[in-house]
Amino acid sequence: MQNLLNDLLVSLAYGAVGIVLMAIGYVLVDVATPGRLNELIWTHRNRNAAVLLASNLLGVGTIVVAAIVASSHDVAIGLIGAGAYGVLGLVIMSVAFLLLDAVTPGKLGEILVDPEPHPAVWVSATVHLATGAIIAAAII
Repeated sequence: MQNLLNDLLVSLAYGAVGIVLMAIGYVLVDVATPGRLNELIWTHRNRNAAVLLASNLLGVGTIVVAAIVASSHDVAIGLIGAGAYGVLGLVIMSVAFLLLDAVTPGKLGEILVDPEPHPAVWVSATVHLATGAIIAAAII
């Protein structure tokens, strides 16, 4: 029973780190796109903004999962690693977004919140997912 309680607490701690990192990811996507992200997605049902946010959250989740797997049952190191690698992943995702914006026509943030579906959202989403996978591979 003690192991179960310990495992539940560890899961809660990792979950908290993951939620904090995803919240930071949400804020970064919100800052990178014009308008309020919650209105774009939940009120205006903007698919472009939803795909961009979902890819960011999946990228962060991938990093946290890799940090958990690589922690070798050392909870303190695993939590610190998940947080540190998660922040690093978010920084790299942000830099990749800015680089993609610099090499593509128009303002990427504005394109991605256009109400009409735009192929640029898939490119940007792929950058988020690939970045998460790269960081995850580096952890493992």
